Amino acid sequence: MNTTDIKSMTIDELKILMADLGDKPFRAKQIYSWLHEHLVTSYEEMTNLPKGLREKLEAYPITALEAVDVQTSKIDGTQKYLFRLRDGNVIESVLMRYKHGNSVCISSQVGCRMGCRFCASTIGGLTRNLLPSEMLDQIYRIQVLTRERVSNVVVMGTGEPLDNYENLLRFIHILTEDGGIHISQRNLTVSTCGLVPRIYELAEEKFQMTLAISLHAPNDAKRQELMPIARKYTMEEVLEACRHYFAKTGRRITFEYSLVAGVNDSDEDAKELCGRIRGMNCHVNLIPVNPIKERSFQRSTRQAVENFKIKLEKCGINGTIRREMGSDIDGACGQLRKSYIEKTESEK
Repeated sequence: MNTTDIKSMTIDELKILMADLGDKPFRAKQIYSWLHEHLVTSYEEMTNLPKGLREKLEAYPITALEAVDVQTSKIDGTQKYLFRLRDGNVIESVLMRYKHGNSVCISSQVGCRMGCRFCASTIGGLTRNLLPSEMLDQIYRIQVLTRERVSNVVVMGTGEPLDNYENLLRFIHILTEDGGIHISQRNLTVSTCGLVPRIYELAEEKFQMTLAISLHAPNDAKRQELMPIARKYTMEEVLEACRHYFAKTGRRITFEYSLVAGVNDSDEDAKELCGRIRGMNCHVNLIPVNPIKERSFQRSTRQAVENFKIKLEKCGINGTIRREMGSDIDGACGQLRKSYIEKTESEK
């Protein structure tokens, strides 16, 4: 972590900073509260700090994202945000409104190096990891801009969260612990394409969040066609890591399964998937794939999706079809960012 990134610091680290600046330890809690509870973006707003301390703190810039585009769905009010980072890179986040509360899907990296063939996020490769503060501020800015409380967070936007592991851990601690916006770990979902060693490490943290695994295929051959990471870790290795995660945390695993017409949506695929995961404490989230112009993939028909779900349920496996949100805007991961970059490049 960049030591000058004050919004990524824990209270204990802020106490050390206060000592370095010749101030009292209790100031750390005040600063932390201003950053993570009141969501301020300048030291001037920290009115209970002495002017001298505020002046010293100016050497530590506060991470604050700039909203450069917001698309709002006319269908369901879903909002997609494009945020500019301090270095000029852009990332995207999505606000989805449900009866049970607002959910925000955030990015964990600028771009992605995982190369999943149905995903727009990975087409330009990985630019860099996001800092904990940059992950947090996606949520904070949306709360400030909408004046609405965020109750659920999904780390399922652009990037592979477990490829940014240390920053992810720090993000989770700051997001869920006392002194900030304090979102329950049970209201947090982290999605991974299956970085097996990191799943084992994450299990040791014993977080009470939901781990979502991008499975997308019933066997190694098909998974390797869709996901390059499957060439490194077999499906059985991924599933064994998931069993270990459940044993350590007691948290049910979610399997994400994007349905691609004629690729992984047949009755045989459903039957084979059942054989793989039967007996696991899991839930399958079926996702009709979002077509992107760079790929020839087509989404499965509604009937094929329904049939797949019925096959799972007959095997005693819980499955749901993901409700489409914001289908009239750049809904798929990476699409808004990609459109913005293409437009910016064409205007040069």
